[in-house]
Amino acid sequence: MTEAEIKEIQWTIHQTRPDLVPDARARLSEVIDPEIGMNIIQLGLVRDIEVENNIARVKMILTTPFCPYGPAMIEMTKAKATEGLNMPVTVEMGMDMWDFSMMEDPSALDWGMYA
Repeated sequence: MTEAEIKEIQWTIHQTRPDLVPDARARLSEVIDPEIGMNIIQLGLVRDIEVENNIARVKMILTTPFCPYGPAMIEMTKAKATEGLNMPVTVEMGMDMWDFSMMEDPSALDWGMYA
């Protein structure tokens, strides 16, 4: 897989605070969806990150509305975002329905979940 084939999600901070993007991505990549075994960045679950008055807001979704690991993943996302952004973070749950097209790396479909 080449860099060109990976579609990195563009968050608001890509334009407003690009200095924060690498650390935010690195820390958030440590949050793994235990059922799928991939991180929330690969899955495209972090839909946006904004910073206003030195407080970050992370908008995320889950792969399923009733994900049994949802509460733990949300707390871990908040903790890792706080580390990566070095500021207070709130996590806002989006209502978008997740599907495989939201994934950053389409080659991950090779693990057979979608035929």
